[in-house]
Amino acid sequence: MGNVSNILAKKGNVIFSVTPHTTVFRALEIMSEKNVNALLVLEDSTLVGIFTEKDYARKVVLKGKTSKSMLIKELMTSNLITVTPDSSIDECMQLMTNKFIRHLPVIEYNKVTGIISIGDVVKYIIDEQKFIIENLEHYITGT
Repeated sequence: MGNVSNILAKKGNVIFSVTPHTTVFRALEIMSEKNVNALLVLEDSTLVGIFTEKDYARKVVLKGKTSKSMLIKELMTSNLITVTPDSSIDECMQLMTNKFIRHLPVIEYNKVTGIISIGDVVKYIIDEQKFIIENLEHYITGT
């Protein structure tokens, strides 16, 4: 099976991010505009956290605040689990399953080079299986 670089080759390396001082409301606007479920949190191009819809859903109301007054640094997850372009798809699936996370920032040479989601991983696995099945069908039928 492949690795993270295979996913990024198809998906691209587009990264949507905010700073720790961005309001939660603005981050939600960006997520809506870009149709993504997570934003990386960068400070001076250094990855310091991730903000997800799950962070918003579970933390804003529970802290008795509003999204317009609360800053990302108050909600972001800062204990990040990351992968490299050489990380295997199996490794990513294990991390996501065992840690109950849906997004993995991709780091190469201490720099963020992308982000993959559980959806990206599942799509890759399905496409890979489809390719194998088609090859087996061609082999069996001799076409």
